[in-house]
Amino acid sequence: MKTLTINLPDSIENEDTNLIFLFSALLYEKGKLSMGQAAEVAGLSKRTFIEMIGKQNISLFNFPSSDLKLDVANA
Repeated sequence: MKTLTINLPDSIENEDTNLIFLFSALLYEKGKLSMGQAAEVAGLSKRTFIEMIGKQNISLFNFPSSDLKLDVANA
């Protein structure tokens, strides 16, 4: 696993765990991490990660609509 160091201004008062969750959720949303990988990065179980992304209005389903159209066409 890679390590990333980010320097943030002191004015950002946020817990490290929340920032890590938001970062992993963004990578999940962009399709860069799988659900399991994102949960692992965030240090959460998959179930907890799913519940938390729901609270952030991030879709559980991160595949393009074109995939859905193909699935419907092939059904």
